[in-house]
This record gives sequence, C-alpha cells and structure tokens, in this order.
Amino acid sequence: MAAPTDTRLNTQEEITARVKALEAMLIEKGVMTTEAVDRLAEIYENEVGPQLGAKVVARAWTDPEFKARLLADATAACAEMGISGLQGEEMIALENTDTVHNLVVCTLCSCYPWPILGLPPNWYKAPPYRSRIVREPRKVLAEDFGFVVPDSVEIRVWDSSSELRYWVLPKRPQGSEGMGAFDLAALVTRDSMIGVAPAASPSS
Repeated sequence: MAAPTDTRLNTQEEITARVKALEAMLIEKGVMTTEAVDRLAEIYENEVGPQLGAKVVARAWTDPEFKARLLADATAACAEMGISGLQGEEMIALENTDTVHNLVVCTLCSCYPWPILGLPPNWYKAPPYRSRIVREPRKVLAEDFGFVVPDSVEIRVWDSSSELRYWVLPKRPQGSEGMGAFDLAALVTRDSMIGVAPAASPSS
C-alpha cells in the first residue's frame, strides 16, 4: 500500500516551481532583470510586510483596547488597520511576557503570515531551522541568532500551518516609555515578530 501523500507539501512545491518558471520567463523576455527580481523580493521580505506588522505591534503597545482585540482575534484586529489578504486569512498573535517567550516555525514547509511579515526569510524555510528549533529552541536562539533567553523564561514553540498562522507580539523594550507609535514601530523587526529576536532597544 502506497504511503499517503501530503497535498499541502505538493501544493507548496507546485507553487514554487511555477514562480521560478514565471521568473525565468520574465527575465528571458527582458521584462525584468535578475537584479529587479532580487530587489522586489528584498522589499517584500524586509520592508513592506514587516513595516505593516511593526505598526500593528506599536499600536498594541500604546492602545490596551486594541491589544486586547489583537490577542482575541488577530485577523480582525489587523483588518481594522487595513492589513489582510492571502496567507493571512487566519492569524493568531502570541504575546511575549516576562515569563513566556513565544516563537514560530512551520515544521512541514513555510507557512507564514505574509500580510504582517512580508516574505519568509530563507532560514525560516530551511530544514535545519524547522527541525532544530522544535527540539532545542533555547540553543538555536543563542547559537544561530545571538539571542539568549534566560532559563527562568519558558519558551513555547508554535507550529504554523496553511489553516492557521502564528506571529509574535514582542515585549515592549525598556526605555521606550513616552515614545510615539511611529518611533516605537522602528523598534519592531521581522525577527522579533517571528520570535527569534527581541524588539530593538531605543538606545540602539
């Protein structure tokens, strides 16, 4: 009897193949250059998506009522700010506290909340991260990301899927009291919303 196949993985592989074929066709016909494709990917990976997520986090840090709505229904709360779309239909925001640190992985492929975080980084999709972060999260955070989580803090690893995507509401950094939403958003990084880094310190 043949082993069951995972349709989600097959679909992901098909999408990846189609994207690569389309990219090659656009470059071959001179519609886009390799540099333009790389720059577009960089924008979505590091600028557009994470900037939107940073605005959501900054509002949650300064607006307790919005924060409560975000933790109750992240999809609806983000939609209030005009942030929604493909790969973000069902989202849950996980709050980091003084005693609990959350981080996110997709152990099967690369499920990820694109509207909030942009494109997933390559390391998020790589098998070493996907397998090791579940088994030894504290060690991976320290060795691969330079982020040491105290032993007194519990680490919880959440496995995203095509049906439900998680992202992290990082702790508000010390020294940020009195800062406005615009400046607070500058402290929020993509990695802090995945949970592999803290939000930046105002002093940095």
